[in-house]
Amino acid sequence: QVQLVESGGGLVQAGGSLRLSCVASGRTFSNFVMGWFRQAPGKEREFVAAISRSGGRTSYGDSVKGRFTISRDNAKNTVYLQMNSLKPEDTAVYYCAADASIAIVTTLNSYAYWGQGTQVTVSS
Repeated sequence: QVQLVESGGGLVQAGGSLRLSCVASGRTFSNFVMGWFRQAPGKEREFVAAISRSGGRTSYGDSVKGRFTISRDNAKNTVYLQMNSLKPEDTAVYYCAADASIAIVTTLNSYAYWGQGTQVTVSS
């Protein structure tokens, strides 16, 4: 089992920045591909970003490319999501996810472990 705890959400004005963190416990963190997803009210959960086990490869959803950056610190069992140039449409609950895949994965159903989520609200 892997336990994931997100933090760093909050209220920010459009154009601002936030950094989300997700701390993992229970298993060897470097054995897991990590991802971030988000879910806005009334919408399906969507892929935001993912990072390989070593951190050497990343992937982003089209709506956040060039604005968000995913990174990880395997010594701290933590994955981060730096969000810049935030827009009101970025408002959502953001979820951290983990999977023991060998390769980076971007689909919702590929992830076995999920955090409880952290709310991000961007005001216009």
